[in-house]
Amino acid sequence: MAHANRHVKLDEVWDKLLDGINHVYQFQSMKKQAYMLLYTHVYNYCISNPNQLKGSIVSSKGPIADLNKINPQHGANIVGGELYNKLKNYLKNYLEDVCQCGIDLQGENVLRFYTTRWEKYQFSSKMAMETWQKVVFQPLYKQVTHACLELIKAERNNEIINTHLISGVIQSYVALGFTEDTTNSNQMISPTLTIYKDFFELQFLQDTEQFYRLEAATFLVHNSVTAYLRKVAQRLDEEIHRVQSYLHSSTLPALIKKVEEVLIRDQLETIYTEAKTLLHDERNHDLALLFKLVSRIPNATNELKRIVENHIYEMGFQIIERINTSAINDPKLYIETIIDIHKKFLALVQDAFGGEQGFTAALDKACGKFINNNLVTQTAGSTTKSPELLARYCDALLRKGSKAVEETDLEEKFNQIMIVFNYVEDKDVYQKFYSKMLAKRLVGQLSASDDYEESMISKLKQACGFEYTSKLQRMFQDIGVSKSLITEYEKYCEIHHIDNKVDFSIMVLSSNSWPFSASPTFALPIELKSTFDSFTEFYTHRHNGRKLTWLHQHSKGELQTYFTSQKYILQVSTYQMVVLLLFNRVLTWTVEQLQDETQIKLELLLQILLGLIKTKLLICSDINEDEFDDDLKENDIKTNYSIRLATDFKSKKLRINLNVPLKSVEQKDIEGVHRTIDEDRKMVIQAAIVRIMKARQSLKHALLMQEVIQQLSSRFRPKIPVIKKCIDILIEKEYLERQSNEKDFYYCKNTISADNYAVNNKNHYCLNFFLKPPSIELTKQCQVCFDEKSEEDFRPNYNRQCSHTKRQMCTDYVRCPELNCVGNYASVYLVCTWMWNGTIK
Repeated sequence: MAHANRHVKLDEVWDKLLDGINHVYQFQSMKKQAYMLLYTHVYNYCISNPNQLKGSIVSSKGPIADLNKINPQHGANIVGGELYNKLKNYLKNYLEDVCQCGIDLQGENVLRFYTTRWEKYQFSSKMAMETWQKVVFQPLYKQVTHACLELIKAERNNEIINTHLISGVIQSYVALGFTEDTTNSNQMISPTLTIYKDFFELQFLQDTEQFYRLEAATFLVHNSVTAYLRKVAQRLDEEIHRVQSYLHSSTLPALIKKVEEVLIRDQLETIYTEAKTLLHDERNHDLALLFKLVSRIPNATNELKRIVENHIYEMGFQIIERINTSAINDPKLYIETIIDIHKKFLALVQDAFGGEQGFTAALDKACGKFINNNLVTQTAGSTTKSPELLARYCDALLRKGSKAVEETDLEEKFNQIMIVFNYVEDKDVYQKFYSKMLAKRLVGQLSASDDYEESMISKLKQACGFEYTSKLQRMFQDIGVSKSLITEYEKYCEIHHIDNKVDFSIMVLSSNSWPFSASPTFALPIELKSTFDSFTEFYTHRHNGRKLTWLHQHSKGELQTYFTSQKYILQVSTYQMVVLLLFNRVLTWTVEQLQDETQIKLELLLQILLGLIKTKLLICSDINEDEFDDDLKENDIKTNYSIRLATDFKSKKLRINLNVPLKSVEQKDIEGVHRTIDEDRKMVIQAAIVRIMKARQSLKHALLMQEVIQQLSSRFRPKIPVIKKCIDILIEKEYLERQSNEKDFYYCKNTISADNYAVNNKNHYCLNFFLKPPSIELTKQCQVCFDEKSEEDFRPNYNRQCSHTKRQMCTDYVRCPELNCVGNYASVYLVCTWMWNGTIK
């Protein structure tokens, strides 16, 4: 009886509910009181049997919401189950009628029908997605999806479409992803996008690939690659906008990836070819677009970097090739051309590639290649030509009278020089030439500014470390010490009543810091002898044991003429002074007599005479006018030729500079530097090998080579055969040994010391750095130091301590910086400027 009553109540409740449901699905308005009445009927039905409430869930939204959470598998055993089943049947019948209305529609008609019905249904039945999916979606999805894809294709072909229709379909597909969780009381779970991805996105991506593959092939046939790149950029923007407008956001990554693969990745060879054309035509704006697109493909920029590197190298090589003839002897032209090339391609990297690190590295690699290997270096037969010309360019900027000093900002020039310097491999060559030229500027007082000199040295120190510039800085220290020394000498002369001296200034230079060598001996004029002797006595008394070496080739002085009606002041070298003062005794000399009197080497004497003859201060009657006009050379002057003073000498200038550097001497200096480079490098390589082996004790050949190259690469690139030769030398001297059963394995012998290495080293270098790791900067004392004497005359006392206390340790092959070393014996250079008002009567 209870069962029959329940059916009556169910039918009564359903009849009342059916009227309200019809109002909803016929889109008729419903008053709030009517809705509350329906709510009351459902509520009363559910509580009519208290035992049925067990396990039921009452939502804050009311029983209707609870009905949708009922598991249909439990049927009448769950409160409200009968009502839930009746509602599902109603929706199924309703949607079947709806579906029949649209089953035959196509194109936009089916989209319009689907989206309209979906919006109404969704508004009326937010929780009845499963029924829509089975009754409406399954029969119509093929037509609906196809219609959407056709509209998208039309839009890609620049047709105007109703995007609202597609948006409605997409929203439907996404919403249908809400599914009922049958394992948890029919609760709704978040969308899985399964329907959207399986029934739309998959086909959409396939159509996208087909569309763009066809478009790419067709477009490239009728248009340039640059126009194609602009089209690709446009298409990518369109697809992003398309997703933002009416597709689901999860489609964007897959869609963009697909477009990139079809339009960019599959056309990379064509794009790379176009990149070469754009580089050649200097179309940086188009290159920027190309780079932006190519960078979307993983690792695709690697080939682009290689193309850019090759282009920069080829252009740099070609530009230098065009100026090869002039640039080989014109440092300004060569270096400024390199600076212009770098500036041009740096702008390319920044403008076209956004200064991306990989392209900056490509620029650096290309510049390093063409700077160290170009037609100028090939013509010179050595890669050391670039650092030589760079050093000469610096010398031109830093000398007095340089137009660059007056016209440009030298700090900016120095920064540009450092850019080129960083690309130079043979930095040791630059150091040698720079130190040589700096020494000449300081000795000849030719520097435009001490501040500029110190600024340049500071930049080099920053780039290469303290030891690279330590000699250069000590040169400045010597100049400062020399100024105070002159004052002390003046006091010495007053105390000892020395009056017959010539006014002069002198520079005392430590031989280990200055790249000079002793000058050839010659007979000093009697007029200078007393001053020479007095200063020598003063200095040796003040510094007992130091050896003085006078550098006459770098000394100079002034002479005044009394044999002419107009008095002239002649600025001359010491050698020129010696020759001219002889004419106070006799007006005519033969070349042979001049050599006997001065003791100057004939080759040098002929160069001096040639310069004086060309200035018409001396006359050689044995040379006729025709020979004189035809580029007279020193070899044209014979030893039996007579040389006389030109008593009728005239000049427009009252102060005449005759102390012009001899080109042959300058050329010999350059050749001398190049000759010493290889020998010095061998010593540095040997030092590096010993340092490494002392730290490792044993090492394989390949690893030793690798470490030597790594340690020395900041100064120069050591050649493999030279390293092997140095290893053989050290084995021969018993500093290293090979394992008998393993020839490529080296051992450091326990007998290695600075002592026995230095005894065999004819240059007598301080080798304490052999015994210390490179990271150590200070050492309490040197192991052993050597002077300038020969091995036959001197053997060091190894048990004797050096007087260096806490001096900076050597990290390169340099002579010991301590002047008062073992045996209190050291060498000092003297450069003199004679201020004596000497006369030629």
